[in-house]
Amino acid sequence: MSYPIYTVDAFTDKVFGGNPAACCPLDEFLPTDIMQKLANENNLSETAFFVKKPGGSYDLRWFTPEVEMDLAGHPTLATAFVIFNELGHDSDTIEFHTKSGLLTVIKKGDLLEMNFPARMPVACTPPDDLLKGFTLQPAKVLKSRDYFLVYDTQEEVETVVPDYNYLNNVETLGIIITAKGDASDFVCRFFVPNSAIGEDPVTGSAHATLIPYWAQELNKTDMTSIQLSKRKGHLWCGSRGGRVTISGKAVLYMKGEYFLS
Repeated sequence: MSYPIYTVDAFTDKVFGGNPAACCPLDEFLPTDIMQKLANENNLSETAFFVKKPGGSYDLRWFTPEVEMDLAGHPTLATAFVIFNELGHDSDTIEFHTKSGLLTVIKKGDLLEMNFPARMPVACTPPDDLLKGFTLQPAKVLKSRDYFLVYDTQEEVETVVPDYNYLNNVETLGIIITAKGDASDFVCRFFVPNSAIGEDPVTGSAHATLIPYWAQELNKTDMTSIQLSKRKGHLWCGSRGGRVTISGKAVLYMKGEYFLS
């Protein structure tokens, strides 16, 4: 059988920017092991599988090449882009049912606004291998789902080099590094130890932690963010109490089909 597949560059308005995600509409979910194998075959940081429910909402699941995720931003944005622009969705709001509960995406002009639960980081004692894993030492280390390293300047975030010989010993899904931005409210990068991803180009789920932290630090509720990977990503962010809004643009790179015998 053949199934449709789309690749969308999220958090950018130009191909080869932002973060690419594979988006796979289904009538019903395939077996989990098959979806995991497909995500591995796609070899992108994430592949999204989604199923339309009666009433017009969607069930949504996300897979890296290695594991299923509980929350993922850029493939949610990419999936919403496909539903709005390729599948003829007839309203400005999409509801997704996920492992992290109900997530909504609202179309606002050329921006797609996601609404996610906030994940405020808290102070922690960093493992030695975490600190040894970067060429520059952070001013502060916190943790939510991911370790959260705060630096003094954007230049430090841009120039710090990860050493996976150490980071692969750290038990965590990801590592966020961040600082105040020069041309945005804050900047960040995101690293994934023990993974084919290495450095993720743009990470929406990390902003569920970045936004409440910087909202408190800057005393602002609406902010802009740049993720400083080689591909770069631009995000418009809002702190809404226990929730955050994460907005960005997206562009279609490819559509086709895959085959399962």
